[in-house]
Amino acid sequence: MFAALVPACVFLFSADEKFKSLFDGKSLDGWVQHGGKATYKIEKGVIVGTAVPATPNSFLCTRKHYGDFILELEFKVDPVLNSGVQVRSHVYEKDTEVEIRGKKRKKKAGTVYGYQVEIDPSERAYSGGVYDEARRGWLNDLKDNEPARKAFKQGEWNSFRIICKGDSIRTWINGVAAADLKDSKTAKGFIGLQVHGVGKHKDRVGKQVCWRNIRIREL
Repeated sequence: MFAALVPACVFLFSADEKFKSLFDGKSLDGWVQHGGKATYKIEKGVIVGTAVPATPNSFLCTRKHYGDFILELEFKVDPVLNSGVQVRSHVYEKDTEVEIRGKKRKKKAGTVYGYQVEIDPSERAYSGGVYDEARRGWLNDLKDNEPARKAFKQGEWNSFRIICKGDSIRTWINGVAAADLKDSKTAKGFIGLQVHGVGKHKDRVGKQVCWRNIRIREL
């Protein structure tokens, strides 16, 4: 039912939509890394992020900030990893205390925070939900959206469509409506590609998440 309520027109493309590529397939010009020390490299036109030990969440971020836009991309993630796509995000300029799920937590200067469109290959299958990274936690999970949870393809390329306009953030995974959030906390920021920290999970070191065909249309 959820997906059926979304107008079909949002999935249509036309030559005049004026999308711009954020990744040319050859270089990381226009991007900068924040947070942890995971590695990012380019392989055959794909950005490949690799998990490394003893480092926090890592983010490859656009130098430019974006407010209202349509963002489209494809991703593929190892089944044991967690990842996400940051939108309207920032970096704490100084050590900051935040409250996440009722608990006070300290975030170091240089930590990325902001809206994250989740990439979640676990059984929970929240890919497409919206999490407030290093700030408030879940804003729109997918526990009541079974069609979106079933839309994720394990071990395959998946697509995101993300529309941010005013206080509205909407997402689709593989054409299925996922999150529909109203939140005015942050109106503009960078876009980022996350490689999640692996903590004590040694089996996750060396695992990868990949992105390709990243394009944006500013509204």
